[in-house]
Amino acid sequence: MRPIPALAARRAYRGWAVVIAGSLTLLACGGPAEADRMDVALVDAGQVSADGTLAPPEGGGPALTYNPAVAPAGARLAVTADATPNATTVALQVTGLLPNRGYAAHVHQLPCGPTGAAAGPHHQHEVDPAAGPEKPSSDPAFANARNEIWLDLRTDGSGNGAVQAVVPFALGDRRPASVIVHEAERTATEPGKAGTAGARVACLSVPFAQVTAG
Repeated sequence: MRPIPALAARRAYRGWAVVIAGSLTLLACGGPAEADRMDVALVDAGQVSADGTLAPPEGGGPALTYNPAVAPAGARLAVTADATPNATTVALQVTGLLPNRGYAAHVHQLPCGPTGAAAGPHHQHEVDPAAGPEKPSSDPAFANARNEIWLDLRTDGSGNGAVQAVVPFALGDRRPASVIVHEAERTATEPGKAGTAGARVACLSVPFAQVTAG
């Protein structure tokens, strides 16, 4: 995997300063980050980057696979996020997933946990009032790529891929905490199914709480 901005920042690329790197403890994941599997940095006045190697949930790491047949252990996920007062940019880079395959992915409310359900529902800028813990939002008026952060991508022949989403809102007081990868090859958009993408196969905890608008 080529260096993501956080790693480039370590070399003072374009004068950025790293505030926190490598050994940052992710309390939300229930344990310390492992330096060889996770790298977190604050760069360029509020940009956040996180990456990790997928491992079984019992390891308690920041990057988890819930279905190794679709999201193999040893694959890597990397996320960067930054914001302006009126927009948020999130990028996802994957290495070592299945080749020539689509993956639906979204930003979720809670950190990764023992099961995919632990990450909670999608982060929504305007919350669907009809949704709840047992009834995820599926109304296209709320479950869409402008009100949520969707990161659907397709891998190449080596299982690598990248995508960037720019949404017209800042994160505000309600901050998400993870990116979930789903088994479906794309996110549904039709009424009653909007925002759905099948089982949750992998998760990366991301400290979105530390993103500040530039």
